[in-house]
Amino acid sequence: MNDSLKLRLTIFFILLVSFCFLEVIIPKRVLTAPKKKRWLTNLSLSFLNTLILHLSMPYGLVSLAALLRGNKIGLLNILNLSYLTEIILSVVIFDLLIYFQHILSHKFPIFWRFHKIHHIDVDLDVSSGNRFHTIEIVFSFLYKSLFILLLGPSPDSILFFEIILNSMAMFNHSNINIPPAIDKVLRFLVITPDMHRIHHSVKDKEYNKNFGFNLSFWDFLLKTYKEKPEDGHVAMKIGLDSYRDFKYISLFKLLIIPFYTINDEIQDHEKS
Repeated sequence: MNDSLKLRLTIFFILLVSFCFLEVIIPKRVLTAPKKKRWLTNLSLSFLNTLILHLSMPYGLVSLAALLRGNKIGLLNILNLSYLTEIILSVVIFDLLIYFQHILSHKFPIFWRFHKIHHIDVDLDVSSGNRFHTIEIVFSFLYKSLFILLLGPSPDSILFFEIILNSMAMFNHSNINIPPAIDKVLRFLVITPDMHRIHHSVKDKEYNKNFGFNLSFWDFLLKTYKEKPEDGHVAMKIGLDSYRDFKYISLFKLLIIPFYTINDEIQDHEKS
């Protein structure tokens, strides 16, 4: 296990425990599904994804960035930016790229087949931030690799971005009650749990909004922002209507769902 993976896993476990504690102390919603089964399923999927990526692509994004930096490949190698400027610019650029990747995963049926695994969770908490189908994780890896090849960001920039991305995914999926006044200020810069929860609504006009994962201004600038859910944060339904049965809380079922058809599969997304 390389040093960057060790660092990311250490931060992951620290944040997982921290947000889990906050969810007990200041919960936003009453969860409905069996928590132990959900957590086992979501974390097992996260572990499987990490294992498969590590075994199939052991060098990772940071190593790819290091290789390109050593060979002066990529646009950012030409610009000769300062260390801090390059990190900030890289984080902003890759955050925008992830925003567009997220939109693609909703708009194109082949991508939605896999991304909907993230959306069929009937509850939302810190474990949901790690619930992605393995094929989507591999696609995301290749997508980011392509832009690393084009831009040639520094290894530290990619490591910093990946840590932020994973940390913010855990934060904005967490079931914590942030006071409205604080949330209102935070969401001018970052995606808050209340802001992202809307994206997990069963209503297509809500789950096709708030696509950001980290920086919120992409949603503001590109007109995909929605301030609040119609039914309120406590009463709103989360998930997809055709997958609300608790039988879908299963690692095996989550892995095979993209490979068969169910009536709600694409139609709601084609409306948007």
